Amino acid sequence: MQFPIQRLLTRTTWLKIHVYLALIVGFFFALIGLTGSIGIYHEELDELLNPELVIEQPSGKRQSLDKIIAAVQAAHPNRHGSWTLEMPRSTHGMITVWYDKPRETFFELYAPLMVSVNPYTAEVVASRFWGQTIVTWLLDLHTQLGFGRFGWNAVGVLGLLLMVSIVTGVYLWWPAIRGIWESFAGRASYRLPSYGPSVAVKVPPGTASMMQLAFDLHRIIGLLSAAILLLLAVTGFNLSFPSIPETLIGSSGMEHGETGRTIISTATPNNHPVGLEAAEFIARSPFPKAELRRVTTPTGDSGIYRINLRQGSEVNRRHPYTTVWVDRWSGQIREVRDPSGFTPGETLTTWIWPTHTGEAFGGTGRFIWFLSGIALFVLYVSGLLHWLHRRGKVKDREVSFAELRPLLRRLQEIGYRAVLVLFRLGVLLLQKVKLYAPQVIGVCKTLFYRLLSAVNRQKRLGKSDWD
Repeated sequence: MQFPIQRLLTRTTWLKIHVYLALIVGFFFALIGLTGSIGIYHEELDELLNPELVIEQPSGKRQSLDKIIAAVQAAHPNRHGSWTLEMPRSTHGMITVWYDKPRETFFELYAPLMVSVNPYTAEVVASRFWGQTIVTWLLDLHTQLGFGRFGWNAVGVLGLLLMVSIVTGVYLWWPAIRGIWESFAGRASYRLPSYGPSVAVKVPPGTASMMQLAFDLHRIIGLLSAAILLLLAVTGFNLSFPSIPETLIGSSGMEHGETGRTIISTATPNNHPVGLEAAEFIARSPFPKAELRRVTTPTGDSGIYRINLRQGSEVNRRHPYTTVWVDRWSGQIREVRDPSGFTPGETLTTWIWPTHTGEAFGGTGRFIWFLSGIALFVLYVSGLLHWLHRRGKVKDREVSFAELRPLLRRLQEIGYRAVLVLFRLGVLLLQKVKLYAPQVIGVCKTLFYRLLSAVNRQKRLGKSDWD
């Protein structure tokens, strides 16, 4: 006897969920996948489209941070408040100076002013607004679909729906793996996987159905990319709704781009404030081997320098969490944030952004993430073609295996290499898991005890109401 839930969650039900999700929001999945792939290499693409941002032959020493900020303020004398200097990722790159809320884009969700400065000459090369360049417009499309806060939340919901789509797709794929490999082996008669039970399909020797071939490709790509796409969906959802991981694992103030609690100066203003270069020197004393990534200037008399450094153990390369606050009036360190002292929940939070962008796994990881975004687009197109064909909207045709044989051999070689790369990435992930296993276990225990405490509290409330 089947329970109602068992009758409800049949293969047909999972199929409908998977298909309807693809038909309703599949286009947005594909759009987010494509723009996400481009976003992986957004800095390189921006430099390709704007050659003036690349220093061909770096020469001499870099100018001091004080000269850099003086050049920026001279170019923008009417912009008052805090500036953030982001160090270049290579010797050929520009220092990017950010101004968070320019009056021109004040009411937009995120549209800071980006000032590119040559670090060797302190020359202001370009001043641009986020969202008004091709690359940043594509990034906005990826994170908010161009609709501000509503779009930001919508992308988070799409991440949740993508998780459902991936899980249902894997469930539907599982019984038909043998048919997939047989179809790509080029047999004249084989059992093909379909939306429903597998059926025998006859094709002339050496040829195959184009639509069936596309659908087999859909399932193979889905299999190879499912784990990574699921990881991207989970991390993307957490980035869209940061309050959820903050509540669950106790990582308040660690949202991507946040700096923790606000720290103000209590020293008396004087005529000898500490400059940027001196503030950086002071901030390095607790972390002499760390790499400078960002410096944020003070705002008002109570403002304070915020210096972001990156220690070698941090996975977040562009937005590290090592932070030192330096008082510009007294030159004293007011506070230090050291990731080595983070709780397990906070450490887990530091992985969300670099995992989503792939930077936590180096160049190889970023390339695999790039392919995964492309795979999401291919999955949508191939699945939609198959659905349209089943309804007679798109005609099928035969494809000669003889003509495709060289291409298939090449794809097979690429597949072997991809498996090898995935294996290496898996080894790297296992090493990271082994390293952070105690912290992950600690997070799981904390979540369990919090849930248990909430259940007990609810029971006590219910009992008191009954009494």
